[in-house]
Amino acid sequence: MIIVDKDNFQAEVLEAEGLVVVDFWSPKCEPCQALMPEVAKLAEKYSGQAKFCKLDTAANRRLAISQKVLGLPTIGFYRNGEKIAELTKEFTIDDVEAKLKELLS
Repeated sequence: MIIVDKDNFQAEVLEAEGLVVVDFWSPKCEPCQALMPEVAKLAEKYSGQAKFCKLDTAANRRLAISQKVLGLPTIGFYRNGEKIAELTKEFTIDDVEAKLKELLS
């Protein structure tokens, strides 16, 4: 997974071709910490089909707000510079994979 921040978010996410999955997280968010290894497994499973990134919202608050991330954990799905889908707060890794499959089909 690529670590993104205010310096590389534009290039890695908004200017990327294809599907980009962004895991918005925070060090103090326990559900985020629990989800992260599972998201990393999806990143390996779908390598070559989707790009996976993660953004620490505590260190990049303005960027998170600009992406309308108001709660955690949040998974954002981007294509051609636009957020096309989002899962937030109450979701499972199965929900993430189902949305990923839907967007890849």
